[in-house]
Amino acid sequence: MKQILSREDLALCRVDLPKSEARFRSVDEIVDWLKSRIETHPMARFIAVFDHYAHTASLAEGVISPDILAAKNIVFCFGLTLPDPEALALRPRSIGVCELPDRFVITFLEPPMPVANTMIEEWVSSICSREAA
Repeated sequence: MKQILSREDLALCRVDLPKSEARFRSVDEIVDWLKSRIETHPMARFIAVFDHYAHTASLAEGVISPDILAAKNIVFCFGLTLPDPEALALRPRSIGVCELPDRFVITFLEPPMPVANTMIEEWVSSICSREAA
């Protein structure tokens, strides 16, 4: 096994969204919204929804912070290019959606591809406003 240092440093993006400012009432509604955005984008491909909370709760040794009420990842890919085998380690992408008592926390790794990053930021921003469409 050979260890390779990636040529990109990927930033973790986090949005803390008070429930009073969210367009949606649950993790499932947010995930459904994001899924609809992914499915209508010509370069994105929806892969799956992973219920991280249910998975961890099902493990005998699983530990979940008492503040976490729900946690899911929506998994998708923007694979416009496949320049080398190492690109596979950085894909697919996911957006994490977590519900805490007073807010939702949305997280994702910032992709190095500007088109994908702009799109993900737009999708996440659209969760933050009741008036946005």
